[in-house]
Amino acid sequence: MTILLGLSGALAYGFADFLGGLASRSIRPIVATAWAALIGLVPLVVGLAVLGGQFTANALLWGTVAGVSGSVGVLMLYTALAVGPMSVLSPVTSVVSVIVPVSIGLIFAGSRLSALGVAAIIVAVIAVALVGAVKDRSGSRLTGRGLLTAGIAGCGFGGLVLAYAATSPDEGLAPLVVARIVQAAVMWIGVAVIVGRERARQALATTLSPGRSGRLWMQIAICGTLDASANVLIQAALHSGATADVLPVVSVLNALYPIGTVILAAIVLRERLTLLQIIGLALALTASAVLATT
Repeated sequence: MTILLGLSGALAYGFADFLGGLASRSIRPIVATAWAALIGLVPLVVGLAVLGGQFTANALLWGTVAGVSGSVGVLMLYTALAVGPMSVLSPVTSVVSVIVPVSIGLIFAGSRLSALGVAAIIVAVIAVALVGAVKDRSGSRLTGRGLLTAGIAGCGFGGLVLAYAATSPDEGLAPLVVARIVQAAVMWIGVAVIVGRERARQALATTLSPGRSGRLWMQIAICGTLDASANVLIQAALHSGATADVLPVVSVLNALYPIGTVILAAIVLRERLTLLQIIGLALALTASAVLATT
């Protein structure tokens, strides 16, 4: 069940990223992300009303940490891709997002993995780097600033997983609602700071412009819903067993989110997968199968 939930969450993240990328072709990425974060709050609130949850001090704490960590990850990733080659910095972010929670799980949380399980995780990390590798046509030069920013982004995404792992199953969706509120607030502050008030108004006007607003809103709405669903699936995966045992596995599976993006890009946009991405997909499926049996 852990593998199924983790992979489903990763695919949902990847699908959300694809739709967010499409929306970002019409409006600024930070604006698209901010809208998706806000819209994604709706299904979480509905889910909370149906399934229940407890807003304990622990839920408020780790929900806030998750919201801040996720926001830092997104903003730093955008910054990294703006200053350096995507073909290098995107895989760096994905790999770091795996290394951080896996290391903490193995060293501090007392995670226990067989030799085969460790080998599968190593293969999965390699798969993450290969699947996330994309062609870069910008001619950007790799710099220390780019690597540092990509590393911080990876730490942010890794911190998100650790924060959800620290929540209690009894708290239900409460921590996710808190995280989404915090993320939406941070992202809209980012809109005001990065885009600027006047440009933000222009971007919002573009969002509402006739002729393309319907499709654009649909992309953003589905993106926000899928992203929220991914958070629910990842949290469920983390609570599907002892935290120390499932944390490294879920962390690796969560980082395979580029699979969903490249699959939709191939189907919808008819983008061809590179040989490295195909190898990465094969390695990812192999590693997941091995982890499911260990």
